[in-house]
Amino acid sequence: MKIALLSDIHSNIQALHACLADARARNVDRFAFLGDFVGYGADPGLVVDEIIEHVAEGAIAVRGNHDEAIYSNSIYMNDSAMTAIEYARQVLTAAQTLFLRTLPMLVREGTCCFVHASAASAEKYPYIDSPSAAQRCAEVSETPHTFCGHVHEQLLYFGAPGAKMTLFRPTPGIAVPVPSHRRWVALIGSVGQPRDRNPKAGYTIFDSERNTMTFCRVSYDHFATAARIREAGLPESIAYRIEHGF
Repeated sequence: MKIALLSDIHSNIQALHACLADARARNVDRFAFLGDFVGYGADPGLVVDEIIEHVAEGAIAVRGNHDEAIYSNSIYMNDSAMTAIEYARQVLTAAQTLFLRTLPMLVREGTCCFVHASAASAEKYPYIDSPSAAQRCAEVSETPHTFCGHVHEQLLYFGAPGAKMTLFRPTPGIAVPVPSHRRWVALIGSVGQPRDRNPKAGYTIFDSERNTMTFCRVSYDHFATAARIREAGLPESIAYRIEHGF
């Protein structure tokens, strides 16, 4: 089975549609959405509706910290991020907010663990920013393949069970063998707000039959998305980051 993994969409419907179309063209069988559907961008309602539709068709979805911030005041964010959350609170319907509120933090299925930030203390949304953080995640996930977002970059950590993990930087479009006798923690990238100085949308495909991961980048009209952010009255810094990919 080929699973398309998408995370950190951040109310960017144009990037989401581009990634979904690219994944379908690659004949994926299923979708998994790893949180942060809202925040930053101008179209939170459209994005949440798209996720709801895919979940109804059998997709996996988990909650991100920006999703939780819609209904909770316990999530710390900087001023521009909080401005976008306040905007989303105003435009989302009660049903859309309830959907975000009832999402699970983590899903285990087969050889896979799906989570927004890390399987270790998932409710605290820690960043996987080192081999040791990846190792903690892998130990708690208790599966060969763990898929995370949150970092907004595409990175892959691997190692033998219980051993120190190593960082690998994948090349987009090149399938990486990920045999299940090792432990793999994949940071799948950001659909809606990449931060690696490349404005292309990012997502990842896991082929469970071949045990491979392919990290994908997809072009879309990010300038139009930035214009939508400005039209919505959201901070200029958010639009600038969309245009420049950081």
